[in-house]
Amino acid sequence: MSVARAERHDASRPIVSNVMNVVSLRGAVAPLVVLTALFSACGEGVLLGPDARQGIEGIALLGPMCPVQSLQHPCPDQPHQAAVVVRDAGGGFVTSFETGEDGMFRVGLVPGRYTLDPESGDPFPAASEQVVDVVAGRYTEVVLAFDTGIR
Repeated sequence: MSVARAERHDASRPIVSNVMNVVSLRGAVAPLVVLTALFSACGEGVLLGPDARQGIEGIALLGPMCPVQSLQHPCPDQPHQAAVVVRDAGGGFVTSFETGEDGMFRVGLVPGRYTLDPESGDPFPAASEQVVDVVAGRYTEVVLAFDTGIR
């Protein structure tokens, strides 16, 4: 079972720049390292590292936080730390990750259709599965909404 570590990074930094840093540090071993890194980045797996050019990113929010909300008394949803399972289009396990304390997450995936299955409480907080499409070269933004049950 592979577990992704959700983390923030500069999406403009390509994988090749990391490989070139390895080249400058490793000398004679560099060609082997470069080839291994390039072929593993193009492999058949659907989970990519933190420097992936596409995947999913977003925030998990918990709400409502108050039984009554108004313009004068807003009660915004709060960030939520949660476990999430990612499944492929056929329902097979791809990975799992935890959102940060700030609710944020970022997971590199190859292009395709995925189902995000947030871990819900019993009975609250509750969150529904979401189907997301990942396209080449960009991150699909996702908001995972967890219902507190407050009415």
